[in-house]
Amino acid sequence: MDTITVTPLGRLLTVGEVAERSGLAVSALHFYEAKGLISSIRTRGNQRRYGRDVLRRLGIIKVAQRVGIPLSEIQTAFVSLPQGRTPTVADWQTLSARWKNELDERIRRLSLLRDRLTGCIGCGCLSIESCPLRNPCDRLGEEGPGARLLESGNES
Repeated sequence: MDTITVTPLGRLLTVGEVAERSGLAVSALHFYEAKGLISSIRTRGNQRRYGRDVLRRLGIIKVAQRVGIPLSEIQTAFVSLPQGRTPTVADWQTLSARWKNELDERIRRLSLLRDRLTGCIGCGCLSIESCPLRNPCDRLGEEGPGARLLESGNES
C-alpha cells in the first residue's frame, strides 16, 4: 500500500478525491490528463496523485465548456498557465477576457444564421443554387453543375 504523498505544497490528492471534490468522473480526469489539461505524478505503486491546483484548473475547464469553449481552445489557453501553480484571479481574468471576445463573435455568427433560417423557413425552397443555409459560400456554383477539379492553391 502506498503512503500518503506530501510535497512542499501539501498532501497530494488521489484520483478519487479529485473526482469527488470536482464532481467529475475518474474517466474524465484521465481524459483531461491525456489531453494535457491537467497533470499528475505517479507513486511507487503507479497510482496518480494530483496537486490541489488541479481543482482550480478543473473548475476553469467546466466553466469554459459550459459556455461553449472547445477543449482545444482551453488547452491552448492553459499553455499560458504555469504547471503546479493554482490559477489566480488575474489568470482567470486574462482567460475569460480572451474567451469573451470569441463568444461575442460566435454569438454574432449564430444570430446571423438564426435570421437567415427564419427567412429560409418562410421561403421553403432549400435551393441548392441559392439557399445560403443549404449551400453557403458556393464559389464554384457559378460555373454550372457538376464536379470540379481544383488546381493546387485553389482549395480555399
